[in-house]
Amino acid sequence: MSRRRSSSNNACMKALPNVCSMSDSINDAAALNAEIARLNRRLLRATTARHEAEAIAERGLRDLFQRQQEIALLETIATAANQATSVEDAMCHALAAVCKFAYWPLGHLLLSDDGVGRTLHSTTIWHDESNGQYDALRALTESIAFGNGTGLPGRVVDSGAPAWVNVGSHDADAYPRLPEAKRAGLRSLFAFPVMIGTDVMAVLEFFSMKHQTPDEALLRLMAQIGIQLGRVIERNRTKTKLMHDAHHDPLTQLGNRKLFLDRLQQAQRRAKRVPGYKFSVLFVDLDRFKSVNDGLGHQAGDQLIIATANRLSSALRQIDLVTRGDEDDGGDDIVARMGGDEFIILLDNISCEQVPVRVAERLMSVMAEAFVLDEQQVIVTASIGIVQSASGYEDVKNILRDADIAMYQAKQQGRARWVMFDTAMQQKALRRLQLESELRLAQERGELWLAYQPIVSPRDGLICGFEALLRWDHPIYGAVGPAEFIPVAEEIGLISAMGSWILRHACRQLRTWQHDSGRSMTMSVNLSAMQLSHHGLVALVEQTLNETGIIAGTLRLELTESAITAAPEHALGILLQLKQLGVKLSLDDFGTGYSSLSQLRRLPIDTLKIDRSFVSQMDLHDDKRQIAEVVMMLAHILGMDVVAEGAETVAEVKLLGEMGADFVQGYYYFKPMRADAAEAAWRGQSAMRT
Repeated sequence: MSRRRSSSNNACMKALPNVCSMSDSINDAAALNAEIARLNRRLLRATTARHEAEAIAERGLRDLFQRQQEIALLETIATAANQATSVEDAMCHALAAVCKFAYWPLGHLLLSDDGVGRTLHSTTIWHDESNGQYDALRALTESIAFGNGTGLPGRVVDSGAPAWVNVGSHDADAYPRLPEAKRAGLRSLFAFPVMIGTDVMAVLEFFSMKHQTPDEALLRLMAQIGIQLGRVIERNRTKTKLMHDAHHDPLTQLGNRKLFLDRLQQAQRRAKRVPGYKFSVLFVDLDRFKSVNDGLGHQAGDQLIIATANRLSSALRQIDLVTRGDEDDGGDDIVARMGGDEFIILLDNISCEQVPVRVAERLMSVMAEAFVLDEQQVIVTASIGIVQSASGYEDVKNILRDADIAMYQAKQQGRARWVMFDTAMQQKALRRLQLESELRLAQERGELWLAYQPIVSPRDGLICGFEALLRWDHPIYGAVGPAEFIPVAEEIGLISAMGSWILRHACRQLRTWQHDSGRSMTMSVNLSAMQLSHHGLVALVEQTLNETGIIAGTLRLELTESAITAAPEHALGILLQLKQLGVKLSLDDFGTGYSSLSQLRRLPIDTLKIDRSFVSQMDLHDDKRQIAEVVMMLAHILGMDVVAEGAETVAEVKLLGEMGADFVQGYYYFKPMRADAAEAAWRGQSAMRT
């Protein structure tokens, strides 16, 4: 039994290595499986990583390709825009490029009506790849004005951003073209704005045959294209503005001298080429503009220039429709501003010489109406020079020269009139230029002097005062009349300096005579419209009174009606200040200007001077006598004295005395004379009285 146990134990001992071997095998298999699992996991991770890398690479390539396509689109549009001859041309190229890029069959341009996108009008600029399939949609689109919120373009205007709509997804009332788009086989509409800053200048819209959802990348791209095209519009705007500014006056927006000369040269060439073709040039200059500019300020002067430009332009349009008639189509008439208060008009394709005359008459009528500047009524007339093309000109600048000469002649004849140029005026113009040059030197060369014309009482013929009158003795030309050189002095800006010189010398002379005679004789000094508008006039008069010490109330300043009516409110203020200095005021040439009785009543005038045109031969003309008599009655009712100018005969003096004239001035008594002769005249009367 013990042997059997021993045998059994031996058998177990023999079997034990096999069991251990199996256990080891199992352990090895488990380890192998674990390793395989681990390797599989690594392989999966590697495979996943590789797939992810490949996906990233693929997406990168796709993105790169897409970006390259986008850059190519932007470059295509930029190149086309730079080569385009117009904004419309650039937009047309952009439509084609975007349609090709996005596979859209239809594209369209809408432009802003007002420049800031509040309303869009449909243009006829399309990119259409169909063969008439979209004609009905196009016609409908072109019939609609797209305001804020109207249709897809209106939505873009509202938001200032790209927008997208699918057919069938919105109310047809909000998008009126969707039913027609559906009938045409279109399923999506897309639009983006063309911007300058925050303003929508245009909208480009596109149509797709597929339902599409908004693509953020595409929206960004189209927004970028909109900005790019906005720069095209802005550049074109700047170019257009530069061209406009180079040919137009910045204040009035009328054509300037350069534009007018270009147009005049075209008319001149046409006149040489086309038998029977005629044109005319009108040179328009405002009368006494400087008085308004100086009196009311440069802002009021600018307002007057703008208002004049509007009146001339409006009147010319009305004349084309009415005055010139059917036989004159008006051609290419143009109003331009030459500078300052000068305007020039080209009447193109006129039928006869009477056309510019009728136009000039109409323009003067329009200009005679009062202007309102800074709540003040201002009367400003115009002088017009006319030149006809039939005069055989070779250089258009000579046409302007002669029109200017004719205009100046109109001023010399009394202003507020037109004059037709003739060759004799060239000699007058040459003399005027010579006078202008000489007049600048006349004062320092001692050629200017004062004449004194006595003012007489008609009751006893005694001298009561004098009027100081400027005279010019030229060493070559001789005595140059004031009617000739005073307008020149006004135009070249010397009249204010001359007026100051006259005032001082006349007051010094008066002080000498008052001292020597012991009498309170008066001295009348004329004030020009320019002097009245000068801001330093009151100070000058006050200084002169203080320096000379003349008797109070013996200085009389004479003003014309036209000098006052140019700027009545300003004139009234100056006159009141002069009255406070004790100065007497006279209204010269009464009855020849535009004064109203209500205006006369408001003015602090002491004396009315009846113009010589009413006094001359009044004994032979009842109407003159009656006018003079009415003026005297009116003056006396208003508490004014009356001085009658230009009395030359016994009959005239007798009538003036009977009518009640307070003073008379004229050749019947005395001509203007030098100071020594004037002194001899009053001394002689004083000797006779003693």
